[in-house]
Amino acid sequence: MTIRRAGRDDVPAVLALLDGATEWLVARGRTDQWGTAAHSTSPRRVEQITGFADDGGLWVGETDDRVVGALAVGAALDYVPPATEPELYVRLLVTDRLSTGQNLGGLLLDHARRLARADGARMLRVDCFAGGDGALVRYYERQGFTRDAEFAVPRVNDVDWLGQVLVQHL
Repeated sequence: MTIRRAGRDDVPAVLALLDGATEWLVARGRTDQWGTAAHSTSPRRVEQITGFADDGGLWVGETDDRVVGALAVGAALDYVPPATEPELYVRLLVTDRLSTGQNLGGLLLDHARRLARADGARMLRVDCFAGGDGALVRYYERQGFTRDAEFAVPRVNDVDWLGQVLVQHL
């Protein structure tokens, strides 16, 4: 896989990865993480991914000229407790569900670590869905992160979205 900085032209491919991940979750009855709607039809999500591209923090991984993963890094999102030291924050990590088992997420996280070190950051943080069976939290732990703060994002007419911030000191 080769990793390159993404631009606005890559936004549809990143949204397609998110749509594929949502379809995979829905097929397994795991609708509590992202619901059932396609990300590509959500104006808020399209704006968010476009913003990641515009601020220079969006990266894509490609294999055979096909986008198979995406990573967005930058400042922590508003709902996350502030950092106590210089950091780089993983704002998005998604991989192609058809490419499972190829360590694409791990390779993208390695790229994030290199970016953080190059910027003089002493830690890398990420947040993820902490509900369900906790599989996503365990994934990040296997990638070398440790649990930090738990949080909840209130949702209108629905239960709160449970999140976990994880940290890795570099």
